[in-house]
Order: sequence, then C-alpha cells, then structure tokens
Amino acid sequence: MSVGPVTQPDVDIDLGRLFKAVWERKALVAGLTAAAAGLAFIITGIINPLYKSEARLLIETREPVYSSDQNRAGDDATMLDERAVTSQVEILRSTDLVKQVARQLDLSSLEEFDSAANTSTIGNLLVLVGLKKDPLLVPADERVLKEFYSKLDVYAVPGSRVIAIEFSSEDPDIASQVPNALVDAYLASQSGAKLENNTDASAWLEPEIAKLRQKVRESEERIAQYRSETGLLLVNQQDTIAAKQLSDISTELSRVRAERADSEARAQSVRNALKSGQSVDAISDVLGSPLVQRLRESEGTVRAQLADLSTTLLEAHPRMKGLRAQLADIERQILAEIRKVLSSLESNARVAKIREEELTAQLNELKAGSAREGEEAVELRSLEREAAAQRDLLETYLGRYREAASRTEPKALPADARVISRAVPASESHYPKKGPIIIVAAFATFLLSTIAIMLGELFSGRALRPSTPMLRDQAHHAEADPAFREAAPVFAHAKTEIDTETAVLPIIANEADDFTVEAVAEQLVANQVSVAVCVSPEGDQGSASAVMLARTIAGEGLQTLLIDLTGSACPTELMAESLRLPGLTDLMCGEIAIADSIHPDRLSSAHIIPRGNANARRAMRAIDRLPMVIDALTEAYDIVIVECGAADAAAIARIARADTGEIVLSILHSDEAAVTKLLADFHEHGFEDVLLMTPGGPLSPLGTRSSAAA
Repeated sequence: MSVGPVTQPDVDIDLGRLFKAVWERKALVAGLTAAAAGLAFIITGIINPLYKSEARLLIETREPVYSSDQNRAGDDATMLDERAVTSQVEILRSTDLVKQVARQLDLSSLEEFDSAANTSTIGNLLVLVGLKKDPLLVPADERVLKEFYSKLDVYAVPGSRVIAIEFSSEDPDIASQVPNALVDAYLASQSGAKLENNTDASAWLEPEIAKLRQKVRESEERIAQYRSETGLLLVNQQDTIAAKQLSDISTELSRVRAERADSEARAQSVRNALKSGQSVDAISDVLGSPLVQRLRESEGTVRAQLADLSTTLLEAHPRMKGLRAQLADIERQILAEIRKVLSSLESNARVAKIREEELTAQLNELKAGSAREGEEAVELRSLEREAAAQRDLLETYLGRYREAASRTEPKALPADARVISRAVPASESHYPKKGPIIIVAAFATFLLSTIAIMLGELFSGRALRPSTPMLRDQAHHAEADPAFREAAPVFAHAKTEIDTETAVLPIIANEADDFTVEAVAEQLVANQVSVAVCVSPEGDQGSASAVMLARTIAGEGLQTLLIDLTGSACPTELMAESLRLPGLTDLMCGEIAIADSIHPDRLSSAHIIPRGNANARRAMRAIDRLPMVIDALTEAYDIVIVECGAADAAAIARIARADTGEIVLSILHSDEAAVTKLLADFHEHGFEDVLLMTPGGPLSPLGTRSSAAA
C-alpha cells in the first residue's frame, strides 16, 4: 500500500535496560570516579591555600557623654535604616579607603597582590608576539586594587545594623591585618569627617554670632527709644505708667462707690428708724457712739431710781418729778446725738459721691489716652518680638558655638560605628577544602558518566520500547482470542476469492494486505480522503477502533472530526468530557448550531460531535440533512470520520455516497463467510471499494507504530 508522511511512534523508556547498561559498565564508571578523585586531590594539593579573617562593625549613633544631643541618640538610631547601613558598606569599599590601607600595609610589595611585576619568560614572549597585553602598562595601584577587591567582601548582616568585612589571603597575618586596618581607617575617616564638619560649623558660627549681637543691640535700642518717645514706660515687667494708673483709679473708684453706697444705706436706715419712731438701739452706728453709750447708761440709772422710789413716793413728789425731768433731758440728748450720727453718715455719703465724680472724670481721661497708647503698644510689641527672635537665635548660636568649641579633638567626636569583633589570624585555610572538593568531583564524575551511558542507550534505541495506548485495551484484550488471531488470514483469503469475482463483489481497498489502524490511517491521509464512514458490525469494540483511527490521524497533524452516530454512544464515552454534552441529536432537532455541537477530545487534538441529548427518534426524521452537515464540516476539517456502529449498507447509503468518501469496515471476530456477505451487501448499494480495519492485523513496518489515541 502507498504510505504518506508519518510521525515517529510513541515509545516508552525501558528503565531496567538503562540500569543494566550502567551495571555492565560499572568498571568504567568506577575508574572514572577514582581518577576524578585522584585528580582533585592532586590539584587541591598544588593550589596555594587561602586564609580568611573577618571583622565586624555595629553602625550606631555615638555622641560624647557631655553632648547636649545625648538624649537624641535613641531617635538618631532609628534613622539608621537599611539604606544607611548599605551606604556605610559602600564607604568601606570606597577606592580612597582601600588605597589608604594598601599603602599603609605596603601590599604592592607582595607578589600575591602584584603578580604582574614578576612576569615569566613565557608571558614575556606572549607579550612580544602580541598575544597578551603587557600587564605593566596598567599602573601598579590599579593592579593592587583589582587584586584587593577580588579578595575583599563587605556586606551587611541581614536583619541587623552589623557590617562584616572579610578578606582572604595566602598569608593569615595579612588576612587579619587588612580588615582591622580597613576598620581603623573607616573609623578615623568618620571621626575626621565629623571634625571637619565641626570646624566648618565653628568658622561659620563666629561671624554670624557677631552679626546677631549687633542686631540684638540695635533692636533693644529701638525699643528703649520708642518707649521714651511714646511714654510707654514700664513700672514693672509688664505694665506701663498709664496702664498702672488706669488700674489704680479703677480700683479706687470701685472702693469709693462701695463706701458711698454703704454710707447712704446706713443713713437711710437711721432716717427710717427716726421717721417711724422705732428704737435705734439696734443700729450699729448709733451703738458705736461713745456719748450715746454714756447717755444710755445714765438713762438706765435714772430709770432704776424711778423704779425704786416709785414704791415709796407718789408721782407728785418733788423727788419723782426731778428724776422724770432728768430722764427727759437724757432722752433729748440721745435724740440729738442720733441726729448728729445721721448727719455724719449723710456727710460721708456726700463726700464719697464727690470723690466718685472726680475719679470717674480721671478714669475717662485715662480711657481716652489708652486708645492712643494701644496703637503705640502694637508697634512696641512688634519691635519686642523682633528683638526676642534675634535674641533666641543668638542664644542658640552661642550654645552651638560653645559645643563646637569643646570638640576640637578627634577623640571628642567618635564615629557612628563601633567595632564589635576584630579580625584574628586564621589557623585553618579557607580554600581549598580538600575533602568536599574530592567528594564533589568524584560524585559529579560518577553522575556524568552514568548519564552519558544512559544517553548512549537512549540514542541507540536499545532502551526504547513501543508504548501500549490505554484506549486500545479492548482491542488488545481481543488479541488473546484465537478467533481474533485468525481474523487477518480470513481477510486475506476473502480478498483472494473476491478478486476472482470483481464483476460481482466489491474490491477490498487495503493495500499491501495491512489491516491495522495505523495502516488504514496512513492510507486515508495519503489519499486525502475528506469523509470516512466507519461501520462496526460487532458494536463497541469496533467503535473503539474508530476512536483510535481518529486520534491516529489527528496525531499526523490533520484537523480531524469524529461524528458519533452509534446507538451506544461508545465514541462519546471515550472522547468527550461528559455524556451530557449537546451533540448530533440536538443538531438534527435544530436545538443548537453546528459550532455548539463540536467538542474537543480529552486525550488528543481531534474533535468530536457526541451523540447528544435530544430524542433519537425525532432526530432520525432529519437524518437526510446529515450529508449537508458533513459537507459543511469538510470545509473546516481535513477529514470527517462518521462512526455508524453496527449499521447495514442500506443505512450507510442514506448518509454517504460512493464517490465522496471511503467506507471503513471495522471487524474483530468475523469469519470468511461473514466478511464476504458484508462486502457483497456494500457492493449492491454502490460501494465497490471498502477498507477493512482491525487493531490486530498482520504486523508490517507500520504495525509497530502507536496511534495518537494513546
């Protein structure tokens, strides 16, 4: 049969064969591993050992104990964030600092740091012929710096403000001296930077302080002159003379008003008592008069005598008359004294009123002057604010200047870093680590040699075996049946007999007597068949072969569509994600469009139109529309496979024509008579060329090819 383009078969890797191949070459693997270990041992013995030492710095804000900024140390520490620490790392790696350390330790004199100064004969020859650049053309400082940086590692410890300075060298003393010298140079440079800033600040503050002193003096002179011109002289720290007078007069006016009110009230009480004839003995002003008190005492004495004599003398007695006349005289004197008290109170009230009027007049005059004084006070306060601002700034500058003047020594300005660990000479080399290097070299050689042997087996094909597709289980189970193993010879014999009667029976179209799924797929691809109608007289086993055929063709890179026209929906079950997907019956009933009926195969690039969910009887009424649907689908797909299940030739004739497609007869357990009868039936309905297909056909060069259905 003619064969079109094919793909490589799917294969499995035989792991047992891979491990067996490695075991067969175990002597080679062991030899290579031992050689690699020995070579690693020799190389690590030749390499000059490197020693590494480390110093550590803690970045923190440091101020002198006597500094006024000591209380702000905690606040400044929070400002040393990750960026600040990273910046200090870059400072430690700065070229100026490295050059200073290199000169201090005279590293240029060591061959380790300037190997180009001692060139070999071979190196000189390479330079002469131009194959190598002359290293002496590079300045010695740059050569030392390059080597220095290759051995230096400065990094910030994660999650802290600690900086580690690591240095490696062939000399353990140099390895420890360099980090310590770098730390000392860094601390000195930081202190020097602070000292320089402090000196610059002092130099700037000195003339500024002189200017501020002059400004403060001028401001205070303007205030004094303005006070004298406006009369806003202070009698204390806050009040002016006018304000003090206004306050005093207001206080005195309040007192006089109170005295006047009191005098008027007391006079009115005495007046009311006299007018109503009430006793005035309860009035304090009357009782407070000494004369009234003496008269009351005399009155009491006379009344006592009258009372005493009234028991023995009559009213007309001269003694009694004399005492009564004396009592009346005393009462007149008391009344006259009360009137004097009333007159005194009224006089006090009049004097208080006159004093009140005078104070009120003075107060009004001062109020009129206070308005003018208020406007002048606004200007005065403005001058005082300006003078106060200048004075505060002067005091601030003076404080900073005194503090800067006290920091004239480098020791007074500690760097914002503290050494928490100095480098010490290492007792063991850092590189090379002989043990780990030998182990890694041996293991890597063992692994690479093993991989090389396995790759050789894979590329030679000795470790490959054909894969067994999962979805061909039914066909492979059938291969165990003796009747199935006899099916292919039956097909061949039937073809021989039929060939003698070509005028009556159809021709079996398989070329080279190959009935496998792969062979049928290749023949359909080679002949560019657009429609293939599969018939499976034996039911679902043949339908599974149609699924394998669709997936095999899809594996060739063709756009493949399978239409499930079976009653059991076997292709739908094997290919679709669900049996409930809309499909052919829904399309025939007009419930969905063609695009909605097409679904992808879950195991290949093929597509399927499943059986569907609509009523099958109703769908069969529109079966005559199926050829038009198939014709439309051939415009979008390279090949359309219609799986009809156990259908007869008459039913196939309703959906396919002999001149537009191929009939594929999928048979697994049929004898010669049954095959002959089926072929004759198709011949009667106009199908002369029929392809026979069985998964267990005779093996040929194509027989080992696995379908894409796997």
